[in-house]
Amino acid sequence: MSKAAELAALIGSQTALSNRNLIINGAMTVAQRNTSATGKTTGGYFTVDRSKFDLVNLGTHTYSQSTDAPEGFSNSLRVDCTATASLSADSLLYALAQGIEGQNLQLLKKGTSNAESVTVSFYVKSNKTGTYVLEIYDGMNTRHIAKTYTINSANTWEYKTLTFAGDTSGTLTNSNAFGLGLFFWIGAGSNYTTGTLPSSWASVTNANRAAGLNVNMADSTDNDWSITGIQLEVGETATPFEHRSFGDELARCQRYFQKIESPGSVAAYNAFPYTGLSRSTTIAKVSCGWITILRSSPTITFSAASDFAVVNGTGSAKAVTATSVVRTNNNSGVVEFTATGLTAGQATYLTTNNATDPAISVDAEL
Repeated sequence: MSKAAELAALIGSQTALSNRNLIINGAMTVAQRNTSATGKTTGGYFTVDRSKFDLVNLGTHTYSQSTDAPEGFSNSLRVDCTATASLSADSLLYALAQGIEGQNLQLLKKGTSNAESVTVSFYVKSNKTGTYVLEIYDGMNTRHIAKTYTINSANTWEYKTLTFAGDTSGTLTNSNAFGLGLFFWIGAGSNYTTGTLPSSWASVTNANRAAGLNVNMADSTDNDWSITGIQLEVGETATPFEHRSFGDELARCQRYFQKIESPGSVAAYNAFPYTGLSRSTTIAKVSCGWITILRSSPTITFSAASDFAVVNGTGSAKAVTATSVVRTNNNSGVVEFTATGLTAGQATYLTTNNATDPAISVDAEL
């Protein structure tokens, strides 16, 4: 498509030139948790931000942020099979199950007579040629629509575009709850493949979700699957990928997950930006603020209690032996740290305990 045609398509669809991609971190540039996670036999968030895996009874896999990417991109999300498994009825593996908040989807006019079509475009690569499935899942109304795409050439980046009709049923609530999700199926058992693919919007039937999928990513340890450049936009025309700065993409990701690490050197006395008060000789209560306002009240985890220390008054750092979250909301939290040798009533700040990678993880994912 020429640049003039691209611009005409944008104007004709009344789609903005910026902020048109409803996917966060579609170029896989941000990976706050880790760049690689090995030995995974279950689902969850492990590497690239906003990319959730779901895995049930379908082998062992490594998930990673890869530097193998098509021209114009620096990273991709990669799945490598490291232990095989035969398909059972309940087997499933889908990658990049990115959920989108309902309040970010109001422009789709879903549930009205003017519901908008959407187009998904992406680059994909695998050693395994065949037919794959992309499902759009409506978590608020338990509805879905899906299409197949084909990887034609092994170990070659291929560009795909899929257009999905608008849904005149099932209004999306204007809230921070899960609205729509993109599920890229790369393995599934008979519970998900024996029906008919929902080519138009319908109530969810599990047997239909991955119908037409004819590959199993877990049938060989030679198997791998990679994706990048994912764009979800209003309209029936795929436009060039909307590249955002790393800072913009990171800030969007931090609405859902933040990994707060000790700034600068990791030597003792290097403080986190958190202060509080020693309630007793063994308990320090510290107020923690988040980098940006989160989607919801988060779950807080620490790399290890022993990675941290607290200092009160002009005293020395006291090693933390336990942590306890007192309360939390979407912009701050209060945590109690257990240590010995504190002085009640003195101001306290959080620091490291000569740990290599002390970190606080704050999770408000969908």
